[in-house]
Amino acid sequence: MIQKDQILEALQTLVEPHFNKNVVELNLIRDVMIKEDAVSLSLLVVTEDEGFKEQARASIQQALANIGIPQVHIRFRLLTEHERNRMEEPVQQHSEQANTSKPVQPPIQQPILGQSSTVEFIAVASGKGGVGKSTVTVNLAVALARKGKKVGIIDADIYGFSIPDMMGIEEQPQLVENVIIPVEKFGVKVISMGFFVQDNAPVVWRGPMLGKMLRNFFNEVNWGDVEYILLDLPPGTGDVALDVHQLIPQSKEVIVTTPHATAAFVAARAGAMAIQTDHEILGIVENMSYYESKDGSIDHIFGKGGGAKLAEDLHSELLAQIPLGAPDNHISEKDYSPSVYKADSKAGQIYLEVAERIIAKLQK
Repeated sequence: MIQKDQILEALQTLVEPHFNKNVVELNLIRDVMIKEDAVSLSLLVVTEDEGFKEQARASIQQALANIGIPQVHIRFRLLTEHERNRMEEPVQQHSEQANTSKPVQPPIQQPILGQSSTVEFIAVASGKGGVGKSTVTVNLAVALARKGKKVGIIDADIYGFSIPDMMGIEEQPQLVENVIIPVEKFGVKVISMGFFVQDNAPVVWRGPMLGKMLRNFFNEVNWGDVEYILLDLPPGTGDVALDVHQLIPQSKEVIVTTPHATAAFVAARAGAMAIQTDHEILGIVENMSYYESKDGSIDHIFGKGGGAKLAEDLHSELLAQIPLGAPDNHISEKDYSPSVYKADSKAGQIYLEVAERIIAKLQK
């Protein structure tokens, strides 16, 4: 199968006329997805010049046809003013940008932290990676928004950020009067470390830097009138999870596990941390609980009972058992997302039920 680096190499012949550099060097090729003999990608453009778009479309299709890719779906997106300004400035290391990007103005007038805040915080945690914690976060957030709630997500997994990609977000946050405006999609406002690094670069930071970035997400972002903010925590009980527990003593938690006994055993540590810091556990979500075939038969691929056992151990409840699968979304859809289930799908309905239960719990 064709690899991403082969695609980027083939597209180096396409030059962006404003900057007079190829589009790969300028990092204008985004969201590359490869499916057998088809490729989907986004091209960021400086202007809405239809002539350039048509030329770029033809050049991309020809370049990829030369390496054996007959089908190409291309989406065009106009560079934001912030993105364009960054391209015109001298290139700096992303860690330096993160350290020196602090606004000169005070934090927003109505901070979401503090005694006067009415925001409900829900931290989504797991004991280990690979259990679908971020998938649960984005779908629960979208389900809450579908229920009419004003929702935000803080992608607090600083090392393993994934929320923008999972939601199909291509835009960047805007800077207005020295305050960051989060990106909104599916009715959910999103902020993530993924917006502040170049080309999926690794984040090589120590604990104190992680805590500083996390505080910026709270204090230097204009969240508006959000009612719920979900925090996608990194797996385990490390520095970021501890910072969240200390920063938001009123936060509630949802623990994600799979039905496998070992995953549930490890997830119990995250639950124990919540209990030790007096954070209420709203419930357990058992992800990848079973696989349902087209004929309706059920196969418990990863075992059974892990979520129920974890709920029992933590004196909580099992909110849902989410089947193994992936959203039936197509890359040509206007609001494409690789990880958000449609409201009328089986998994989408389960997430709506979980949202209803959480709303009811928090309104008591």
